[in-house]
Amino acid sequence: MQLLFEEMGPGRTLELVRNGQPLWVEESGNPEGIPVFFLHGGPGSGCKSHHRRFFDPHRFRILLHDQRGCGRSSKGSALELNTTQEILADLEFIRATLNIPRWILFGGSWGATLALLYAEAFPHRVAGMVLRGSFLARQQDLDWFIGPLGVRRIYPEAWMGITEVASLHGSREVINALSSGIASEHSAACWASAGAWEHWGAIVTLGNPSRERLQPDPEQIERVIQQSQIELHYARHNYFIRENQILEDIDRVTEIPAVIIHGRRDLVCPCDAAILLNQAMPQSKLLILEQSAHIPLDDAMIAALIQATEEVAQIGFQAK
Repeated sequence: MQLLFEEMGPGRTLELVRNGQPLWVEESGNPEGIPVFFLHGGPGSGCKSHHRRFFDPHRFRILLHDQRGCGRSSKGSALELNTTQEILADLEFIRATLNIPRWILFGGSWGATLALLYAEAFPHRVAGMVLRGSFLARQQDLDWFIGPLGVRRIYPEAWMGITEVASLHGSREVINALSSGIASEHSAACWASAGAWEHWGAIVTLGNPSRERLQPDPEQIERVIQQSQIELHYARHNYFIRENQILEDIDRVTEIPAVIIHGRRDLVCPCDAAILLNQAMPQSKLLILEQSAHIPLDDAMIAALIQATEEVAQIGFQAK
């Protein structure tokens, strides 16, 4: 990832609290710069230090945030209070607390889902969006990931890791069985379900069917169980939105500049979602990268994201 910007340091950690929920936020870069908010994927993953390096620290006020229940925002987090609506309220709380009139949203996968939902709820607060590997959170998107006619036809051997936990067929059966396993009081059953879910997700995301399973060591167990529990919680509740909500409400964001970037080889979120978004958002720019996949690890994807952020900033903050 040599194209990423050099770090100016980890920045300032902000320990915010909303309704008793700790919200970890990191602010770095230029405090007087253009505000850009990084929305991580998952649900349930959290931010990494290199995420701030997508942005020029001299030009941007860079904000990273671990969503409730994730990473450094996991303390005191109740699963039943972890919903899409609460996350959107958290984001608006962070914006208001930091006194940011408008910001750029930079999100990939589930982060792109949140960016679109937040923009539809608060369009006047969004100066622009950079959307990577967009996930529209429809039933068909979930079916692609775990349904019998989806990506498991590409990696049938890897899918056996899921069937070892239980004999599963439809998407709903997979979700319910693994959720029950993670909720089990027996640590072996809990780890078997969480480990199987993590292993399948990693194979599809990285496109690496030979990827070895994580061993249940203390450093990994808590993180894997926590993230798997949150991911399945959201899938079980249809991501707490109505079916096809993003596309049905897209007219609320038609004036917001957006760049949609998608890898042709993305097996987590097929690129037809990017095509649909671009068609529904006539002001948006679409870039399909032929050799890129889901995770922004290659030079072409990294360069496209950095350029897209600059383009959106120029349009959304013309006065600057």
